[in-house]
Amino acid sequence: MKSTPSKPSIVFCHGLWADGSCFSKVIVPLQAEGYECIAAQYGLNSTAEDVALTKATIGRVSSPVILVGHSYGGSVITGAGSDDRVAGLVYICALAPDADESSQTQQSNFPRTPVFSHIDVKDGRIWLLPDGIDDFAGDLTEQEKKLVLATQGVPKPDLFEAKVGGTAWKSKPSWYIVGKKDRTVHPDLERFFAKRMGATTYELDSSHVPMLSQPERVIDVIHAAAKAVQEAAAA
Repeated sequence: MKSTPSKPSIVFCHGLWADGSCFSKVIVPLQAEGYECIAAQYGLNSTAEDVALTKATIGRVSSPVILVGHSYGGSVITGAGSDDRVAGLVYICALAPDADESSQTQQSNFPRTPVFSHIDVKDGRIWLLPDGIDDFAGDLTEQEKKLVLATQGVPKPDLFEAKVGGTAWKSKPSWYIVGKKDRTVHPDLERFFAKRMGATTYELDSSHVPMLSQPERVIDVIHAAAKAVQEAAAA
């Protein structure tokens, strides 16, 4: 009889207008439970660089790994998740392009979300304007919204156009959180991605950032992924 496998490590991949600190409400409780956690702090300069940095980050923790990607971070884990050390994928209101798609391809097939009326493309970067914060994180407190704006990552405009270099969701088990009140990535697009990948799907009454507004629910999904990975390793 096999011994019970150790808990998987968890690597977090942030989206646009964010960095790894957006997962702080999830990381701290998981660490307290004994999970090894790390956030990939990439620069939003190119998808290839972000995927490469994520693969390097995977090398800093023990295998097997669960990749958790939020928003554009879903594109990143779709590329990086083909790594043999990755055992599962958790998508949070996230993009999940196929091999011939970019982060932008599928978004153009669904209604434009309100947040993109509140951005400023300047100095080679896409900035989220203060009047767009309610479309990005409308279910946070006013203090938390100000913090999100003050710490926003600022992507390059062509980040949306690059291929991600892999389609991990075709070969790895996946879990998907749909934000039913998302005004950044269209909820129907999220449902499309979840259905296409055959993900175990959860729908939350949340904005685009449920890991900040409903961290306990996000932790529940990560728990489900971790349990499945452990059971698969024990089989």
